[in-house]
Amino acid sequence: MNLITALARLLIFPGLLFAIPAAWFFLWVERKSVALMQGRVGPPFMQPFFDFVKLLSKTTPPRSGIAGALMRSWPLIALAAAAGAVGLLPVLPSSGGFEGDLILLLALLELPSMCIIAAGFSSRSIFGEIGSAREAALSVSYNIVFLLAILSIAASQHTFRLDALAALPSSPLRLLGILAIIVCLPAKLHLNPFSLPNAEQEIYAGPMTEYAGPELAMWELSHGLEWVAATGLVATLLAPHLGAWWLAALVFIALSFAIVLLLSAVAAATARLAIDTSVRFYWQCTLIFAVLAISSALFMRYRL
Repeated sequence: MNLITALARLLIFPGLLFAIPAAWFFLWVERKSVALMQGRVGPPFMQPFFDFVKLLSKTTPPRSGIAGALMRSWPLIALAAAAGAVGLLPVLPSSGGFEGDLILLLALLELPSMCIIAAGFSSRSIFGEIGSAREAALSVSYNIVFLLAILSIAASQHTFRLDALAALPSSPLRLLGILAIIVCLPAKLHLNPFSLPNAEQEIYAGPMTEYAGPELAMWELSHGLEWVAATGLVATLLAPHLGAWWLAALVFIALSFAIVLLLSAVAAATARLAIDTSVRFYWQCTLIFAVLAISSALFMRYRL
């Protein structure tokens, strides 16, 4: 990947010029669809954008010392990581890439969660610390499934390069890995039944309790970009290899939108689980997926 291609992917498509409006749109779709499924009206179309602008116009609580500097830095790091993850997605045919960019994508997808954990403990708020502890416990449990799924897909296709991975035909282990990734997305995106870190009825906004103004706006935008990156990863793995760039872009957007609707329907149809139940669920998923992945790998090996 040359410098011009990398900048185009980061800044234009699927980068910031596309990803920021898509982030607000996905946040609106999630809130609106959940509201409709629950018999409510829901927010207007432009509400996520209006919320972002409103937060930018507010003042940030004064903070001093190292704790204040850390609290200001966490949302910026999370935002940069989410934007970088979106820019790595191999949406367009022959979009370039480099060997091992899948590993970089996994690291960038994990950074926002780590920043949330650090932000809650940096805030010195009891609600923030409880939310961060929940986020840490949940992150450890679902990331085992998430990483195992990604690595099994890469191992079955014999590549850690994203554009090569997206261009290869599907296999049983790849489809099984995609299903496991989708199971992890509600926890990664803080949706029911795994919305424990930001349970408003219990701990207010969790790690975000002490945030306001532009800092909270950066958190909201990074969360929207996480939506784009996480659903986009599944969309690129599901999408067939297409020659025309415009058709590949349309299929990517359509699949991402369908995944948002699916996750929203799950969130609307379920209630929040307790932390021990959530962790146990993902540990059981780990065991089940590991057995199925090994069985699929052995099946493909002896079949070939």
